[in-house]
Amino acid sequence: MEAKSKVLIFIDDEQEPIAELNTPVKLQLDTRKLIDGKHTLKIVSKDPVGKEGIRIIPFEVRNGPAIAVEGIKENAVLDGIVPLMVNAYGKGDQKSFLIAGSETPQSIPVWVWITVIVFVAWALYYLVRYMDIA
Repeated sequence: MEAKSKVLIFIDDEQEPIAELNTPVKLQLDTRKLIDGKHTLKIVSKDPVGKEGIRIIPFEVRNGPAIAVEGIKENAVLDGIVPLMVNAYGKGDQKSFLIAGSETPQSIPVWVWITVIVFVAWALYYLVRYMDIA
């Protein structure tokens, strides 16, 4: 039997590995057990001779409800009263999809208003022009 490398898998700064496996290995990381936010996955490999290799992979968990905010952007400079719209919605479970609250209402963008105004002005221009001829 040939000697195989081992991998130890750590989450964040834990001292105890969540898994110690022989390579090659396939596994599933259950993020439902982690709190939302930034985490690191640290994989330590040991070959049969005893040499070690380390790989650190940062990742972010977002299992909780998504939060959408309109009216303020990150690192914005604000003055006076600022109207905000906040919506939070979850994914439901893996078996059913929640429709209610899954879309965040948004205000109509300025470019849409400009397009509507230009179209109406153009239509009125031609309406007035053709009424004059007849």
